[in-house]
Amino acid sequence: MLRSARHAKILEIISTKEIETQEELCAELQSRNLVVTQATISRDIRDLHLFKVAGIGKKYRYAYINDGESEISPKMKSLFCDCVVSVRAAQNLVVVKTLAGNGANAGAVVDKLNYGEIVGSVAGDDTLLIVCDTTEHAAFVVEKINGFMR
Repeated sequence: MLRSARHAKILEIISTKEIETQEELCAELQSRNLVVTQATISRDIRDLHLFKVAGIGKKYRYAYINDGESEISPKMKSLFCDCVVSVRAAQNLVVVKTLAGNGANAGAVVDKLNYGEIVGSVAGDDTLLIVCDTTEHAAFVVEKINGFMR
């Protein structure tokens, strides 16, 4: 099966079922007569920029951000707004505090926003650290993120 078709099938699966692990995703694909290895699934997860969010029936599940011209889906914006606790500047840094387990998810959304003032970011469990090149840019990024959340 072509990679693009496999990717489409993965996105279809994770949008209809809670898939928590690579092994579960591999088994789900195999149940649909698609023979894949765990290594292939690992690459696909990386290529599709999948990340984990809190599940309903399971502790976590795979999710993705719609990739349409770097726009963030209303659902992802809502999840971002619900998980962010605070956003504040500390010199040339911006510290985004989130609910536990959501630092990486917040980082994925901020990366998707593609703000030119951001040099890079590092996500932890409940914190996203954003690096800007100046104090002024950090303050501007705080304003932009707060505006995005409105």
